[in-house]
Amino acid sequence: MATQQARSHAVVVGASIGGLLAARVLSDRFERVTVLERDSLVDQPLPRKAVPQGEHLHILLYGGLQLLEALFPGLRHELVADGAQQCGTEDGSRYQAGTYLPRFRSEYEQLSMTRPFLELHLRQRVESLPNVSILDGHTVTRLLTPSGEDRTRVTGVEVLRSGRNPESRQLGADLVVDAGGRGSHAPVWLSELGYGRPDEEKISIGVGYTTCAFRRSPEQAPPRFFSCILPTPREETRAGAMLPVEGDRWLVTLSGWLGDHAPPDREGFLAFAKSLPAPEIYDVITGAEAISDFTTYAYPTNLRRRYDRMRRHPEAFIVLGDALCSFNPIYGQGMSVTAREAVALGETLDRHRNELPRHFYRRAARVIDGPWRVTAGGDFGFPGVTGAKPPASGLVNRYVAAAQQRASDDPVVCRTLVEVTIMMRPPAALFSPQLACRVLGGTALARLQRLAPLHARAGS
Repeated sequence: MATQQARSHAVVVGASIGGLLAARVLSDRFERVTVLERDSLVDQPLPRKAVPQGEHLHILLYGGLQLLEALFPGLRHELVADGAQQCGTEDGSRYQAGTYLPRFRSEYEQLSMTRPFLELHLRQRVESLPNVSILDGHTVTRLLTPSGEDRTRVTGVEVLRSGRNPESRQLGADLVVDAGGRGSHAPVWLSELGYGRPDEEKISIGVGYTTCAFRRSPEQAPPRFFSCILPTPREETRAGAMLPVEGDRWLVTLSGWLGDHAPPDREGFLAFAKSLPAPEIYDVITGAEAISDFTTYAYPTNLRRRYDRMRRHPEAFIVLGDALCSFNPIYGQGMSVTAREAVALGETLDRHRNELPRHFYRRAARVIDGPWRVTAGGDFGFPGVTGAKPPASGLVNRYVAAAQQRASDDPVVCRTLVEVTIMMRPPAALFSPQLACRVLGGTALARLQRLAPLHARAGS
């Protein structure tokens, strides 16, 4: 953007978590910010149509929580006061690669809550900002550009307001941020403007999950107890997670790769839980009262849109969040990566006046690269997963599996693995020579020489 005066009005498409975080960042840098959301919004923590996965378990990793607290000071205290549950590394059970991670005390106390609960609190915080407006029932139908042949810059959006008397109008903006989720229309809009569509990297994983809420009672397990159970690739395909959430509930999500999904009924759900490679979830819920329906969601592919590789971009338009990259939800990285992208947007605005999209997408690619390699590499451990395979993913998977097994009796490896998992350290930390020596012993350095170049950029 050429001048300071050009930063008077920003428009955000979508009041998703990504859209809300973008609005918060933009509120410090624009005179006005308008968030346009197609759904009708209510002041209750309820699932909504535009977020079909909203009823399922979401994990806000500790690294993401820290970023949210920096953007919204006091948010953590507010969430806990309203019912979010605090879980420390010593409170839960983590099973992966055929073994349990030891429990240990640390400063990493995460919050557990439902997605609608977190989204409502973020939306209330954003709505309280004096220069931000959130308009629900508004669907963006196209991007606006200057009249004539000049399509080098986006100047606003066309919006359709729903209701008994639908009304279409144009809304000018000095920057448009699309946080419209995986179903973003940005590829179509850019194609209509003559820029083409971004290349897409897809990994077909056939993941599906089923979720049910159970009444939380100390008779079944301690109040702060949680359980995460991951399969050993090639041998198993089923996973499960159970976390305490607000309202004296456990939210339980059972999932599986390659079409191996939990049935949406109590008998089938319990049978699936019993078949997991560790018993903790089944042991709790078999005697617990189900207090919700059994809801399902299918997630066929990981999807990364490579806006960073497009030759040209219109000025004053960027894409963020799941519209940019959506990960296998089983790994719980999505919200925390989106928070990093929002921070990167603010930093890009502070440093660059021209070619904002090009600079932002380069920064966002560095944010995404590490988590994408972790997700894609993990998924390719399952025979039958297809798509663009990262280099040496087989070797990387074997190393990570060795690190997971070594973590069961090495506190340094365990702590590093947990810190990488919760996004307090980059994936590259797992491949440091010092840690590799602990994982692989005398052969570590020789093997690490093959791994290090592939993960050099993951440290960003």
